[in-house]
Amino acid sequence: MRFLIKTSVPVPLKFMSNSTKIIIVDIKKIFLSFILFVIIITQPVSGQKISGLLVDKVVAKVGSEFILLSEIEEEYSYAKAQDPSLPESIKCDILASIIDQKVIIYQAKLDSIEVGEDEVESQLNFRFDAVLRQMNGDEQFFKEYYGATIQEMKERYRDDQKQKLLAEKMQYDLMSNIEITPKEVETFFNTIPVDSLPYFKSDMEISEIVIKPEPNATEIKKAFQKLSDIRTKILKGEETFEKMAIKYSQDPGSGARGGDLGFAKRGNYVPEFEAAMFSLQKNEMSEIVETEYGFHIIEMLERRGNSIRARHILVKPEITQRDLDSTKNVLKGIKENIENDSITFEQAVKDYSLDDLPSYSNSGRVKNPATNSTFFAADDLDANTYFTVFDLKPGQLSTVQDYNLPTGEKAFRLVKLVSISKPHRANLKEDYNKIATIAKENKKGEYFSKWISQKRKEIYIKVDDMYSDCPDLLSNQ
Repeated sequence: MRFLIKTSVPVPLKFMSNSTKIIIVDIKKIFLSFILFVIIITQPVSGQKISGLLVDKVVAKVGSEFILLSEIEEEYSYAKAQDPSLPESIKCDILASIIDQKVIIYQAKLDSIEVGEDEVESQLNFRFDAVLRQMNGDEQFFKEYYGATIQEMKERYRDDQKQKLLAEKMQYDLMSNIEITPKEVETFFNTIPVDSLPYFKSDMEISEIVIKPEPNATEIKKAFQKLSDIRTKILKGEETFEKMAIKYSQDPGSGARGGDLGFAKRGNYVPEFEAAMFSLQKNEMSEIVETEYGFHIIEMLERRGNSIRARHILVKPEITQRDLDSTKNVLKGIKENIENDSITFEQAVKDYSLDDLPSYSNSGRVKNPATNSTFFAADDLDANTYFTVFDLKPGQLSTVQDYNLPTGEKAFRLVKLVSISKPHRANLKEDYNKIATIAKENKKGEYFSKWISQKRKEIYIKVDDMYSDCPDLLSNQ
C-alpha cells in the first residue's frame, strides 16, 4: 500500500490484471501540513485547534529537499484518525510517498519550472476567503480562533502552497502530451481477465432546456415601490435598517441577520450590486439597485483594507400564476418546434435556455457531478428527473416539467433522453469512451511510475537509520 491520493479518474483495481496494477499519484495534496490546514479551515467553526508542534528533525533528504519527522508523524496521525486499525508500519509507506513527492519538487526546480507569487497569492486568497465566509467575514474571530491573523496564516502556508503549485505544473508538463490510440485502448481492454470485467448498470445521457419566468411590468413596479417606501422610512428614522431587513428582505441568507453580508472583497457579488456597495461611505445607504435577483438597498457598515462589510434588503418582484403559465407555454412551443424539425434541440438551448447553468455551455448535455461525465446511473438521478425520462426512448423529449433552480426560484424544464444502455458487462462497442478514459489514465500512471523510479536512481536520496526496517525505501546512501 502506498499512501498516495489517486487521480480524479482512478483506475479501478478490479478493472486491471495483476500485471497492470499501478500507483497513480495525485500532486493536488502533497504535504500533510497543508492538507491538515485545508481540512481544518474548511471545517465548521466549532472544530478543535491542533495542539503544539512536534520537535522536528530531518529524516530524509531528496536532492536539495528535506523531509521532516513532523511531516511523517502528522500524516500518520491524520491517517490513524481516519482508520484506527492502521499499524505503525504504515509510516514506511508515508515516507515512501513523500520521497516521491519531493522527487517531483526537486526535478521541477531543476527544470526551472516557475510559480509566480501572484498564483500563490491567488490560491491562498481563495482558501482564506472560504474560511472567512464561514465566519461571516469576521477577521477578529478568525484571529481568536487560529491564534494568528489572516496574513500571518498566509505566510505560514505560503511555501507549502508554492510547492504544491510547482508539483502540479511538473506533473502537468509530464502528462499533458500523453495520448492514447484506439489500438492501445483495445490492447488495454484485452489484458483484462474476463472475470474481472465490471458489470455496468444501465446508464443514460440527458439534455435539458431550462427557462425561468420573468415578472410582469406591474409586479416589477410594485416591488420597486415597496422597497422605495422601506428606504424612505429608514431615512426618516421611523425604522432601522436592521429591523426592516429582518421583516422584509427576501434574501434567505442575510435577512434573518438584519441583512448583514459580513466582510467581502471585490468579486463576490454581481457587478451592479458590487459597484454600488463599494461606492458607499461608512453608514451611507444606497439608492435602489436592480440586479438579476430583484431590487436592493445597501448600507455600508465597515471597511478593513480591501474588504467591506455591508448589509442589504432585497425585494423581489412577485412571479404571478399568469407569468408561470406564459413561460410554460413558451417552452411547450419550443418543444413543438423541435419535434417538427423547425429548430434543433442544440440551437434551442442556445436561443432559450438559461446561460448560467452548466448545461448551457455543453449544448444542453447535463453532467453528472459525481463522475464529471455525461452518464447517469438510474440511482444518480433525482426522483423527478428519473420519472421524467423513465418512459422515453433515445431522442424523445419529455413533457414540460416544473423545475426548481439551485437558487430556489421556479422554472420550467424540457428534458431529452440522449442515450440509454441496458445493464451489461463492459465491452468496447458500448463502453469505448469509458474504457479509453481508464486506459489513458493507466498509461499516464505507468509512465509516471517509470519516471519516478528513474528519477529515484538519478537523485541523491538519504534516509535516516530510524527507517532502516522499511523494505521499499530506495536510498542512495
